[in-house]
Amino acid sequence: MKAAWHHRIRTTVRLVTVLATVWCLPSGARAVDPLYQPQMERLAEIMGSLYFLEPLCKAGGADWRAQMEALIAADEPDEDRRQRLAGAFNSGYTSFARLYEVCTDSASEALTRLLAEAEKTARDIHSRYAE
Repeated sequence: MKAAWHHRIRTTVRLVTVLATVWCLPSGARAVDPLYQPQMERLAEIMGSLYFLEPLCKAGGADWRAQMEALIAADEPDEDRRQRLAGAFNSGYTSFARLYEVCTDSASEALTRLLAEAEKTARDIHSRYAE
């Protein structure tokens, strides 16, 4: 199980890194949220959840906070969007912190599902908006 987590973590981190480094949307102030904002907020929430669950379940390997910071830096959001992305990350973290003190079977399952969702969401954002 841990080998599968490590593989999925590496794959997801690579996708998030690609998304952060290949970002090719115009930057600068935007009066309206970009079309990908809901997906970015969901990805931020997932990354916050992973930031809590991975160390808890000793699946480690990724620094999801650093990945989130890189993603925000690459997107260059205005202050309002930056705050919403950070808030989504924090919400994901606190949601699981309220539920789990130790790694349980359900925490492990949540970790597996969140890694899959993060991978899919990062891929979708990249293929729709960054190519």
